Amino acid sequence: MIRALNENWALFLGMFMLMVANGLLATLLTIRGASLGFSDFTISVMQASYPLGALAGTALAPRLVENVGHIRAFSALASLVSIAAIVHLLTSDAISWSVMRLLGGFCYPGLYVITESWLNAKSENNMRAQVLSLYFIIQLAGPALGTAIVGFPDPTGNLLFGLVSILISLSIVPLLLSGNKAPEYAAPERMSVPVLYKVSPIAVIGIVLVSIGVAASYISLPLYALQNGFTTAQASGALVAALIAGAVVQYPIGWLSDHTDRRYVVIGLGVVTTLSSLWMAIDTSPSHIVYGFVLIAIGLYPAYSILTAHANDQLKLSQIVPASGTMVLLLNVGLLVGTMLGPNSISLFGGRGLPFLLAAIGIAVALFALIRRVQVAAPTDTGDVQVVGIIGTGQPGVLQAETWVQEEETRTNPDSSQGF
Repeated sequence: MIRALNENWALFLGMFMLMVANGLLATLLTIRGASLGFSDFTISVMQASYPLGALAGTALAPRLVENVGHIRAFSALASLVSIAAIVHLLTSDAISWSVMRLLGGFCYPGLYVITESWLNAKSENNMRAQVLSLYFIIQLAGPALGTAIVGFPDPTGNLLFGLVSILISLSIVPLLLSGNKAPEYAAPERMSVPVLYKVSPIAVIGIVLVSIGVAASYISLPLYALQNGFTTAQASGALVAALIAGAVVQYPIGWLSDHTDRRYVVIGLGVVTTLSSLWMAIDTSPSHIVYGFVLIAIGLYPAYSILTAHANDQLKLSQIVPASGTMVLLLNVGLLVGTMLGPNSISLFGGRGLPFLLAAIGIAVALFALIRRVQVAAPTDTGDVQVVGIIGTGQPGVLQAETWVQEEETRTNPDSSQGF
């Protein structure tokens, strides 16, 4: 672990600052937009611009890295995101905010591609699991810390936007000063959605549904809390509690899925999401809203890792990396839909629309997983779950897929393993 930190500190530090900035900005825009009088629909459109930009960034960013190199691409993309944060500070209209969210959504996947491919290339086979674990901690701890910062007093309304820009600008510095030589990089090919669906229908449907639920809860929780009498600090604190809970349970749930049919775990997570959402719809006391969202996070956030692992259980080695890119695409489609649905559902059904939406998603995920379990037996040989983040992460699964491929190649041909 110490060696992994020593050899990759620059990327870890830079990525941590990016994650803090991303979590801070996403929550700050929702809360600040509400205080400026933006409607739920306006906030949803503005926030949906991020995954919309990410759909383009996910496809184009790998080519950019391949053409101009890691450091130039990282510096350029981070500079653009920093500019976007400053524009949020200088303006207060929904159009400019939406355009800047679109720009941020386009840039962040490139930053993730650069970080993950660099970590993968610079890590020896016997260190990759440690590197991946550290990277995962950063993926979840960064957005949680950024969300917590939203609750800090900011009388002028300028400090937090400025902090976002500073963090993004500083993220470039460790990379430029580390002295590490950038690795070679080739953009991976993609697998079409219909092909992946034939291999694993539950992965395709489940990833879209789960990411809709994650986006709806992440973007809408502060609004829902504010409309139920929470202060800004309390609303951000509720989201932090949900993020931490979703992170803590990832490993034990992943371990459980390694020892049984993963679809049973998906069914269980869907049931937890459904029951928690229905309970929150019935009991609207402030303290129970926090508990409800914590339980919903426990049901929703680990599901993406389990679904990607189930898909990889069905894939040939040569299909794992292309399929990973397709799953990232499905993730961003779901995030886009969820960001639009979440805020607009809050006012429905007497203010209980958001819990009902999340309950419907939980039911759909559990039911589809149950149908697939009845129709098809579990694979006889499964890999281990590599936990990946879903909040604020543009390219989850790329590093895990490349790691599995190289580890398998190492097992089958030990002499072919070469350290970087």
